[in-house]
Amino acid sequence: MTHTVDRGYPWQLSGAQGWSVERVRAHATHWVRRFQRYVTLTDAAVVIAATASTHTLWFGFTRVEVSTSADFGVDYVTFSVALMVAWMLALVVAGSRDSRILGTDATEYRRIINATLALFGTIAVIGAMTQTDFARGYLVTAFPLGTVLLLLSRWMWRRWLHARRRRGEFSFRVLLVGNAQAVRELIDSLALRTDAGYRVVAAVITDDPTRAVLDDVPVYAAADDFSNTLAAASPDTVIVVGSDASASRINELSWRLDPGQQLVVAPQLVGVAGSRIHTRPVSGLPLIHVETPSYDGPKRFAKRAFDLVFGGGLVLALLPVFVVTAVLVKATSRGPVFYGQERIGLSGEPFTMLKFRSMVTDADAHLAELLAAQGTGDRPLFKVRDDPRVTSVGRVLRRYSVDELPQLLNVIRGDMSLVGPRPQRDGEVRLYDSKAGRRLVVKPGMSGLWQVSGRSNLSWEDSIRLDLYYVENWSITNDIIILLRTARAVVGADGAY
Repeated sequence: MTHTVDRGYPWQLSGAQGWSVERVRAHATHWVRRFQRYVTLTDAAVVIAATASTHTLWFGFTRVEVSTSADFGVDYVTFSVALMVAWMLALVVAGSRDSRILGTDATEYRRIINATLALFGTIAVIGAMTQTDFARGYLVTAFPLGTVLLLLSRWMWRRWLHARRRRGEFSFRVLLVGNAQAVRELIDSLALRTDAGYRVVAAVITDDPTRAVLDDVPVYAAADDFSNTLAAASPDTVIVVGSDASASRINELSWRLDPGQQLVVAPQLVGVAGSRIHTRPVSGLPLIHVETPSYDGPKRFAKRAFDLVFGGGLVLALLPVFVVTAVLVKATSRGPVFYGQERIGLSGEPFTMLKFRSMVTDADAHLAELLAAQGTGDRPLFKVRDDPRVTSVGRVLRRYSVDELPQLLNVIRGDMSLVGPRPQRDGEVRLYDSKAGRRLVVKPGMSGLWQVSGRSNLSWEDSIRLDLYYVENWSITNDIIILLRTARAVVGADGAY
């Protein structure tokens, strides 16, 4: 059964609406170029501001020459202008404004950092080779200032882009090709991540030729010639999903696409970060290499050093908060200031997790009956809504996660990490299956993907999914991003109880 283009769907082309295939495709690429121009202009403004302010700070408005062994002299005004141009070129070469990563994941931020590191590293090498003594204070100031401002401006554009995408704008029009189950799962996944910018407008179901609609998405017949389908749906991105898509079908589809349209093949991989995936063509066949997660060696050392440096710094910075909180807890309820509870950590080893006491002293004795009354006693996520054991001060402490601050001492001691899976009790761990047990191959964290994705509002399945994704894909860059998102999550009350 072949569907025509005159069904009256609002996303289809119609002469009365004044649309054409060319106009839709031009519109799809237009928003990409438009957004890239926005980001490019902001990058230029940031680079100019960082370089000019650094120059003014160190040299003012006087002419200062670069100290070099060469016969010709170069002043810092010329050097600053050259630095601006080189910085913008470095961002282009690094692909920091690639439409596939712009506004989506941490790859954009990594490319900015890598481009800046490469630029200033090159300057240092050139200085050593030519015996040029660049002002160290100038470089030490320009490098972090420009990097931070670039990341901040990109983050602000990302927030703007995500808001527009939630309204259906600035998104790729997607045609899905695959079996019904795989297509439905991908529709659901993309609906949960509107910020990714993929808006499904049509589908081709390969195992059910009679279907006309799937989850409110119009379905076209699976024909060998995709020309009619492409003309009707006018996508700018085609995603092939499911294991039943043959190589000949994918090739046939790719030949029908215009240069401005993208072909994406979605492999049946779940919970794998893009940084772990690499492709290698062999005899015309693209082989997908998936790196095995590594938890030892340099990565473990780097994570421990990160925890010690930032954990120790936070303890010193938050010392006044510790003192005020301790006084409030002691003055408003009987019992100790701190509460220690046994939790299960790395490799199933128990440890005592510290918190500011936010409950009455005999709270643990009433947990089982409260869970039974709530109907969640058989689930490995022991949380009670509207918990009557929480004190008045404790509710405020939990609202802003202040009760968790003593866990910084656990981080310094090595029982926990700043970022990791949710630390759970022995009774919860006993309910684990083999999949959930993977959470124990890394240290539990003060914060994690569960913290920035809903906290206690998450179901057990969602908590496990997020924790396993973190375990399989953790990196220092992701830890930093999660910590930055944690500050925002703490401000909001959603899921804090």
